[in-house]
Amino acid sequence: MWIGWIEFDLLLGDVHSLKEKRSVLRPIIAEVRKRFDVSVAEVGQQNLYRRAEVGIGLVGADRAHVVQVLDTAENYIAYRPGVDLLSTRRKILSSED
Repeated sequence: MWIGWIEFDLLLGDVHSLKEKRSVLRPIIAEVRKRFDVSVAEVGQQNLYRRAEVGIGLVGADRAHVVQVLDTAENYIAYRPGVDLLSTRRKILSSED
């Protein structure tokens, strides 16, 4: 069993309130969940309206599949209009670790 997760540090574009932040993040999170069949949530920076931390996690039987899903999800987030990807942190573990 392989466990992988990735965290994104995002800078949001033309956002001036926490309400606007949620309206930008909600469709991104929903689309990532639907498109990649992963767990995804805002995991940090909830009190800042132009910054967001989003985390994605998944479990799979094959390391290559976990890596491929995380890579594809990262590319999807990186090229979203109105969102700048500042950094990512990634970890992939085996159940034997």
